[in-house]
Amino acid sequence: MEARAIQRTVRQSARKMRLVIDQIRGRAVPEAYAILRFSKKLAAKQIHKVLKSAVANAEQRAQRENAALDVDRLRVKYAVVNEGPTLKRFTPAAMGRATPVMKRTSHVEIHVEAAAETRAPKAPSAKAADAKAEAIARPVRAGAAKGTRPKAKKAAKSKKKKAR
Repeated sequence: MEARAIQRTVRQSARKMRLVIDQIRGRAVPEAYAILRFSKKLAAKQIHKVLKSAVANAEQRAQRENAALDVDRLRVKYAVVNEGPTLKRFTPAAMGRATPVMKRTSHVEIHVEAAAETRAPKAPSAKAADAKAEAIARPVRAGAAKGTRPKAKKAAKSKKKKAR
């Protein structure tokens, strides 16, 4: 079960919002809520709204499909902040000039998905065990072992060192 939510043209720069979104990417939804709740950044409030909307969308989708969904088992699968349109304004400056002011906006997109059930690791198959045993039993070629060189190369190298 996957759901997403997008908020467009948030009146904060994408660079500032990415600082917060990086903290919740890949986390469980309750943990992400806690991080956003106690963050001092203003961006956390906007991201919290989007995350809440994504969770609500997941609940609605599960309800439509008549499937069971535990909100506490959702994870933030994908969370990204992209740049939105920039509002260009001007402010007065010295000697009758005007200086540009760029009011940046951003788009926030969050995807949540139900965490996969944890299963016990599978026992290695008979083929894998045979291949491993065969690799261990193979003889090592002469001179192929790590740290060994044929005598001719060693002699040439020692002559170069002496020449210096």
